[in-house]
Amino acid sequence: MSNNMIVRVENIQRHLVQAGRELRILNGISFEVETGSWLALSGPSGSGKSTLLGILAGIDRPSAGKVYINGTEISALPEGRLARLRNQKIGVVFQAFHLIPGMTALENVEAPLYIHPQRRNARAMAVKMLEQVGLAERIGHFPHQLSGGEQQRVAIARALVCGPALLLADEPTGNLDTSTSKQVLDLLQKLRGPFGLTVVMVTHDLAIAARAERRQQIVDGRLVEPGLSAPRFSQMSEVRA
Repeated sequence: MSNNMIVRVENIQRHLVQAGRELRILNGISFEVETGSWLALSGPSGSGKSTLLGILAGIDRPSAGKVYINGTEISALPEGRLARLRNQKIGVVFQAFHLIPGMTALENVEAPLYIHPQRRNARAMAVKMLEQVGLAERIGHFPHQLSGGEQQRVAIARALVCGPALLLADEPTGNLDTSTSKQVLDLLQKLRGPFGLTVVMVTHDLAIAARAERRQQIVDGRLVEPGLSAPRFSQMSEVRA
């Protein structure tokens, strides 16, 4: 794999058996993601895009094919090593935020650091990260005391606090209104340069996908369109309703 490529996916397939019948979710997907770029994977519900993101995160395993992150084939790693790689190299943001209700914003962001080599600095690192997403005044608030946009900012802070090179975002604006969606996407764009982030984002919304430099569409478990290029780290068009 080229030193320029942080992700390489080779002929990924994912099949399940339900009621004695084989269900094909992903059907031979291959692509590469350049370090520092932003790729959007779009497609209708049920197309397999979230399954693909889960495989990139090491949360799910492919039925066949290989996934390389920073040159490491994660599809073959034992669970212990895979967990460490996820903790230190990959950040994940979900549509539903997945914050822990009984923990404050600060505690939610600290949580990944409890098993990280920098755990002794967890509190200071979490505070700094919340400052960078604009929530310095909300660190003691619980998720139910935060708006949807604020909760997603906490989730982004949690995903980035361990300093990953790769951020995977699964419908990150799916529970947000148009204005708040734009704010969240603007934040991701703002953080990419300082953090050296590569972003792979799943969305069903083509207006959201348009914020990325490169777009791929998934239909019935296959890539059906080539990616489109745009200047790296440029300001993309605004989100439209």
